[in-house]
Amino acid sequence: MRQDLRPYPVKRLQAEFETWYTRHFIAPQLEALGSHPMIMKPWHFKPHGAGIRLGRGVHVVTSSDRKVRLTTWAHEDGQGHIDIGDHVLLCPGSRIDSASRVVVGAGTMFASNVYVTDADWHDLYNRAKPIGQTREVVLEENVWLGDSSIVCKGVRIGRDSIIGAGSVVVKDVPAGVIAAGNPAVVVRELDPTRDMVSRQQALADLEADAFQTRAIERYMLAGNGWWRWLRSMIAPRRGE
Repeated sequence: MRQDLRPYPVKRLQAEFETWYTRHFIAPQLEALGSHPMIMKPWHFKPHGAGIRLGRGVHVVTSSDRKVRLTTWAHEDGQGHIDIGDHVLLCPGSRIDSASRVVVGAGTMFASNVYVTDADWHDLYNRAKPIGQTREVVLEENVWLGDSSIVCKGVRIGRDSIIGAGSVVVKDVPAGVIAAGNPAVVVRELDPTRDMVSRQQALADLEADAFQTRAIERYMLAGNGWWRWLRSMIAPRRGE
């Protein structure tokens, strides 16, 4: 579909249903869920296990073929935890697996198909033993993980840093840099004289932002009629 032909009341109804679904089915599966979450198609969001916490204004984008999965594991030596800060963005296909702890700082962005893990998941020599080595992963505030990147156990990525698409991060990355490759290495520093606008700054007033979003949606969909929308569902025309 090239255009969103939904009448504004339909879009609002769908948004309200997603909010209800999130509160009714997703929130009970979490240790904590902050205010103003935006989980698109929340039936494709799959949290599993204890100790999963999401902050305020978390934005999760899912699709039927690329679900977002947050999984913690209990084992004889401990319990996994996933702590996601305010205003974090998780794009389709994002996955986090934890057997100890994964901390995601406020404003961090996961592009599609990012994977973060704090464990090996099997012992190196006893392949029948689950979990293997596990060490905490910390993503500081405003980190940006590129498409299909992987962050491995024991890694800390510094504030504002960017990880290139397809990279595999096995060692710490300092703040304010771009790192890429397999294994990922620093390729250049960000300009410290440039202003950095984070998601938490842009979305600080969540209630006002939600109101503004609704106003924009109402304006953008103002010309959409019920008949054209219904007809496009069964007999779409070129250009729609």
